[in-house]
Amino acid sequence: MRIDNLQYANWSPKVFRQLRAGEIDAVHVTIAYHENFRETVLNFEKWNRWFELYPDLIMPGYHAKDIDVARKLNKTAIFFGFQNPSPIEDDIGLVEIVHRLGARFMQLTYNNQTLLASGCYEREDSGITRMGKQVIKEMNRVGLVIDMSHSGDRSTIDAADLSERPIAITHANPYSWHPALRNKHDRVIEAVTSNGGMIGFSLYPHHLKGKSNCTLESFCQMIADSANKFGVDKIGIGSDLCQDQPDSVVEWMRVGRWSKEVDYGEGSADLPGFPQQPSWFQDSRDFVNIENGLSAVGMHSEEIDKIMGMNWYNFYSMNFTPSADSENA
Repeated sequence: MRIDNLQYANWSPKVFRQLRAGEIDAVHVTIAYHENFRETVLNFEKWNRWFELYPDLIMPGYHAKDIDVARKLNKTAIFFGFQNPSPIEDDIGLVEIVHRLGARFMQLTYNNQTLLASGCYEREDSGITRMGKQVIKEMNRVGLVIDMSHSGDRSTIDAADLSERPIAITHANPYSWHPALRNKHDRVIEAVTSNGGMIGFSLYPHHLKGKSNCTLESFCQMIADSANKFGVDKIGIGSDLCQDQPDSVVEWMRVGRWSKEVDYGEGSADLPGFPQQPSWFQDSRDFVNIENGLSAVGMHSEEIDKIMGMNWYNFYSMNFTPSADSENA
């Protein structure tokens, strides 16, 4: 089983075919960055049209069992998530609405402070806000997973402690391996995984040791080391693959509507656009390289199977449905 727990490709029939060629059984797709509720609904509408046009390649995913169906039909199940809480605007009632529409992950921040928490680019991390505490409860109730990939350390630890259900860091790497602002200190990863949560390791070059020149061996050794630190059942892949996207998209990701100034994020004036992917991971067909790399650094087949998909499958099984308290209400 292969599950990629984060992609934001420039979706096309070519990309859908590459998902199938790479035998990707499920992928968590970013459907909103800075969009408001109405704009996000239009993105759901766009995907509904793609499901109609390419029924032989993709299908919507709502529950883990949909992955079982996709595997039988030789399709990829598409699960949706937000990299910002902007789709719920300032209305806690929209949490349940977006879950019913198909959202299964929502980040509490995207680099900046929000109504819910502090982003990893803020100078001061004030932790989970008053509204954030209420939204976490509501996300727990309906089965919308809390994602802290772009949040600050204190906010992430707070979320892991406050949430009654496991949370996720869907796409990041250990700061101890590569000290990028977006990567997570070991104590933060430990807070998430010790509470039942998971981390998905990112292939986005700014998150990699050596960036675009990162070696497969280095990446896979980091995963093996993380398995020893945090537990092999708590780790997976969240590639953050932004395949075929124009540089205008990374500008939108970094700035949205909140600034009139250029913000290079993890880039620079010399390299303002999307960084080049490592040669060994260009698209979904290259997942096999990661499997082979993990084997080369000494991981066993059962461990590799967990990392490449089974761990996320089990996480989906436990966390995408309403809580027992909600069902009994």
